[in-house]
Amino acid sequence: MIASSEPTCRTCGRSLQGVQVSASRRSGTTDELGPDEPGRDGSDPGGPDLLAALLDGMDAALCAFDADGVVTHWNREAERILGWSADEAVGRRGLAGWAVRSADAEEVEGRLLAAMHAPGRQVHEFALLTKDGGRVLVRTQSAVVRGPDGKPVGVYCAFSEVHTQIDLERSIALSEALFEDAGWGVVLVDVDLRPAVVNVHAARALGTGRTSVLGRPLGELLSQGVEELESALQHVLAEGAPPAPAEVWVTVRTPEGERRRCWRSGFVRLASPLAEEPVPLGVGWLFQDVTEAKQGEQEASLLRFRAQQLHRASRAAAECEDPVEAATVHLDFALAGFADHALIDRVAGGPLADAESGGPVRLGRFAATPSGAPGPSKVAGRAGLPVRYAEGHPALQCVERVGALRASAGAVPAEEAREWALARQWPPDAVHALCAVLRSRGRTLGVVTFLRGAGRSAFERSDAMYAEDVAVRIAAALDLAGLSGAE
Repeated sequence: MIASSEPTCRTCGRSLQGVQVSASRRSGTTDELGPDEPGRDGSDPGGPDLLAALLDGMDAALCAFDADGVVTHWNREAERILGWSADEAVGRRGLAGWAVRSADAEEVEGRLLAAMHAPGRQVHEFALLTKDGGRVLVRTQSAVVRGPDGKPVGVYCAFSEVHTQIDLERSIALSEALFEDAGWGVVLVDVDLRPAVVNVHAARALGTGRTSVLGRPLGELLSQGVEELESALQHVLAEGAPPAPAEVWVTVRTPEGERRRCWRSGFVRLASPLAEEPVPLGVGWLFQDVTEAKQGEQEASLLRFRAQQLHRASRAAAECEDPVEAATVHLDFALAGFADHALIDRVAGGPLADAESGGPVRLGRFAATPSGAPGPSKVAGRAGLPVRYAEGHPALQCVERVGALRASAGAVPAEEAREWALARQWPPDAVHALCAVLRSRGRTLGVVTFLRGAGRSAFERSDAMYAEDVAVRIAAALDLAGLSGAE
């Protein structure tokens, strides 16, 4: 409410003529009231106090002019910016010579008082003078003050330093840009660890809409990685932002199914700027999908390791006098980080040429890794008795196709998986299998089988390529053993 020549309070209808208010947001003090104000006789002690509190509770500086350009109101924020107190400001006619340079006063006052005859608020920028002689560039919003009859009786002007206004506008613009146009996900999580605001990119990454995700527990959106993510959010609420981004692997539930993703995430704790002490409002979570890059790094690292293993195996096998020992060396080196068990089965009766592959094939166990405890591969014996593989066994199919073959028990109970492995003459803890044919000089010598337990993932196509590389080296060693009579 702004005083003018005949202003009244719009809530109580009492006259506010002569009021000078300047209440501090920090101390709560108010300046002396004018002689005509209600409250001098105790009739309405709350009216002027409320007006003073409202004006001095504003974050913006405020001054008001009557129709003749006399300053009628001046709050504490205006005093803070310019240094002029309410006692020094109220009652002055215009701003010339004290708050505005005399040369600029006519233009400034004309633009401010023009608001009495203009609709809405008028926004201007100009320089004001401080009490110590400095200049401050301010942005003002001025609007007309009307009397009870609706006629203009004055103008109020709210102003703030331009850099403060620009900082505020930048903050608002940044928030809007993050939640509309950002190329990474932005999620505001409340103290209950539920999404409160989600931008377009984050909603797309979560496989849902921006509104449907709000207020839902993260466990409804992610099937894996929830515990790690919630632990990070709780840490930020308690301790603050971590010093560096964190990479979190999650599995997202989407209408098309589950997707395994890696999100490089940054976290910031949000606190209320209005509280005397920081009060956590939640966590700002920014993330970027780096799944393809991480998978590329993992694949490159895996390829380097496997290339090194093949190189080391070749160097070690070259020092073996016995070609049979060289074959088991290749098998042992390939097992590291690749599988839990490995078997070598040779074609019974000698190598099999392609023209002879029409009849039934029998395989005999040649070498195997220990099934109970880790250790080097051992030659199974020289008897050459056929292994009791049932028709359709993966190793037999591998010989028939002359190529690699993958098999898996699937997602079945442990007892069924055990029966699946034992029925194929494999160790009981085997769940995933990969068979690669042993070929040398255009003939099939046998099959090498790699087995993984339940703690590992199923074999993939890249694994089959590596197994074929190992099989070539084993086949060459076995062929050499046959030629030299080392068997």
